[in-house]
Formats: sequence, C-alpha cells, structure tokens
Amino acid sequence: MEDPASGGQPARGTGRRAGRWWKAGAFVVLPAAIGAGLLVAAWVTVPEPPPQPAPAAAPPSRVPVPSPGVTSGAPPLSLPRSEPVRIDIPGIDVRAPVTPTGVDEDGEIEVPPVYSSHLTGWYRHGAAPGELGPAVITGHVDSDRVGPAVFFRLGSLQPGALIRVVRKDNQVAEFRVDGVASFEKDEFPAERVYGPLPYAGLRLVTCGGAYDKARKTYLSNVIVFATLANVRPVTPADTATPVRTWFRPLPSSPAPKTSAKPTRKKF
Repeated sequence: MEDPASGGQPARGTGRRAGRWWKAGAFVVLPAAIGAGLLVAAWVTVPEPPPQPAPAAAPPSRVPVPSPGVTSGAPPLSLPRSEPVRIDIPGIDVRAPVTPTGVDEDGEIEVPPVYSSHLTGWYRHGAAPGELGPAVITGHVDSDRVGPAVFFRLGSLQPGALIRVVRKDNQVAEFRVDGVASFEKDEFPAERVYGPLPYAGLRLVTCGGAYDKARKTYLSNVIVFATLANVRPVTPADTATPVRTWFRPLPSSPAPKTSAKPTRKKF
C-alpha cells in the first residue's frame, strides 16, 4: 500500500467512496467511514449497550465554530504539529495511551489491535491535536474478552466536557466538547469528521447505536466534536495518574501474538 500522505492511494478499495482533502499541499486520501475497523466483539449474547448520545447533546450546525476567546482578525488558538501520547476525559474516566494509525490496504482506517482495547488511535495523516484542522482519535467500544473498552462511555459526554491531550512536545491541548451524536454507518459524516477547519478541532469516534446480533456488529458510529479551548505546558499532575488497562486474557483464550500488522475484526 502507498502512503496516502505521499499522494498514493490504497492498493484496494472497499466499494465505498473516499473523502479527499488538500492539506499542506499534499493530496490525502481519507476513508469515508471510520467505523469499519473499530472493534465489534463476537458476543454470544447481546452485550449491555454502551450509552448513547442524548438529543440535547447533538453537535452544532455545520457552520465552523471559532475557537473560544478569538477576537476578529486574531489568529485562532493552535499549536505546531506534535504527536499525541495520551488522552484524558475526566467526565468518563478515560486515561488512555494514544498510538498513531494510518489507512490499511482496504482503504479503511487502522485501529489499535483487538487485544489492546485500552488503546486509542490517532489518524496520523490528519491534523495533530492542537494543530489547525480536525484531529481524529478512534477507540474500541467493547470486547468479548474484556467487556467495555476505552470509549464505551463516549456517548454519555455532554457539551462543555473537558478533553485533555498530552503531546510529545510536552504541551497539553485542552478541548471542550461542542456536541455528541450517533450516525448510521451508511451515513457517516466524512466531511464533518475530516473536512478542513479554520480552527483546531478534535473528533473522537467509536461504535454505537443498535447491536445486530446476527451480524455481530453495531449499526452506528458515535462521534464527539470538540474545539481547542486552552494550551499549556505539561505538569506532573497530567501524568501522575496511570493510564487504564482493560485487557485480561480469559482462561480459555490463548495469549495474543504480536505482529507488524495489528489484528482487527471488521464490522
């Protein structure tokens, strides 16, 4: 597979249309649906459903929302590019490491390995958290091996909730949630997730909606839309609390094998 950031396209398509955006002079090919790679557990029975967004938490209109505190003519709040290493969402007790991801040979966004449901994945071909544009971070919703995963409670977030992203340059990008909504996978809002922004935005994505027992898949994606509200240097308090880990192999389950290419289950 060619690297989308270098102008190449995935070797094979999925039959879906891909969103395409120009970024810093490079032609970036973006998958139209993030959820195709996110974990869906092979549940024997229907799992306890994850929280779903309340109608009152719906995101604002598609009109770009300016960064808080920006006055007319002033540049929007932002940071230079740097890789994220940790995400914290105090309202739903998320304390998770972040790993870079790209696009696989099927044109679908890569996600953390199935057996690492505590990890989140940053789409490295898009903006970095704090950088101008939409940064995208994905996470699993649940697993047959561990139950609720890192973004299980994502749908319960409310507008105004705090999201902190610690970056490799020792800066913290603090976002405030603009809204949370559920979208059927066939109607994934690619433009709202990947489209150009005149400010630093963040999109968090996981599975949600109704669970199809026959297909062993959730039918929707839950998406959080957030805007950069503050930047500051990292402090010891930002990393004092250990990240959460969920994975505990079941007695009958073999230990996962490590490989260069993450193991994933499809929807």
